Amino acid sequence: MKAEILDYSIALDGTQRVTLLLKSDFRQAYDRYIGKTLNVRFSEWKEARSNNQNAFFHSLVNEIAGCRGLTEDDVKRQLVVDYGTLARDSDGNIIGFKLPVSADVSTIYPYTSFYKEIEENGKRFNCFLVYKHTSEMDSAEFSRLLSGTIDEAKELGIDTDTPETKARFY
Repeated sequence: MKAEILDYSIALDGTQRVTLLLKSDFRQAYDRYIGKTLNVRFSEWKEARSNNQNAFFHSLVNEIAGCRGLTEDDVKRQLVVDYGTLARDSDGNIIGFKLPVSADVSTIYPYTSFYKEIEENGKRFNCFLVYKHTSEMDSAEFSRLLSGTIDEAKELGIDTDTPETKARFY
């Protein structure tokens, strides 16, 4: 939820109070949380990607797939891994997982990259890093993905600066 800190004070007994200006309707959440102990985490607000960015990205994915003879899903997966953002937990740690070497990671999660192979108790595992879904990226993260996608499209001779795409993206 988007908010601004308006005020901060410390009472004589040492308790602290923060006053927030909320940018969306909080009434239902208030009724649900009033009187309960909450876990509160503050982080800087980042704008979500725009619909124009998303449409332009998917049009380029479509054209790249056509040039390479691949599916759009395969191209998107490759672009997200090459130019996307590693997923992190709430403490900022990079998210990854291990699977038996016989498991097909693509059936579990689409945006991963192989990290290393390990052995535990005589069994072999492949370790993978996890990347964010494009829908979870903020504007800056998605711009980095889009920039890499544009570069790849240009390398294939795809026109990325037509009036139509400029109007949709910019």
